[in-house]
Amino acid sequence: MGTAVTADRLDAVFGALADPTRRAILSQLTRGEASVAELAAPFSVSQPAISRHLKVLERAGLISRTRRATARLSHLRADPLRDATAWLASYREFWEESYERLDELLATLKEEQQDPGGRSTT
Repeated sequence: MGTAVTADRLDAVFGALADPTRRAILSQLTRGEASVAELAAPFSVSQPAISRHLKVLERAGLISRTRRATARLSHLRADPLRDATAWLASYREFWEESYERLDELLATLKEEQQDPGGRSTT
């Protein structure tokens, strides 16, 4: 993750991803650009409500928006997702080490429960 990624940027990305409607919109945009009407179609909310979701996604840098004639098209911008994934991945090593310590503890406990003949004492 580059130094250009700030805490404010991560906050905006995770805040945008916190809403299931916005996550679904991002999923739709993986198939290509879409208008507000196309993005609103699967939901039982108004186009203005979808427009508000799009503004949140745009402020987080997750989408860009352009005009084509009278349509306002949204496009997925995946870089902020990559940055968020990199930030989350930094914790993967912590969890893997924790699981390794737990595995070692369980192996030790199992050895302590066995008698010299390898049979369980319980």
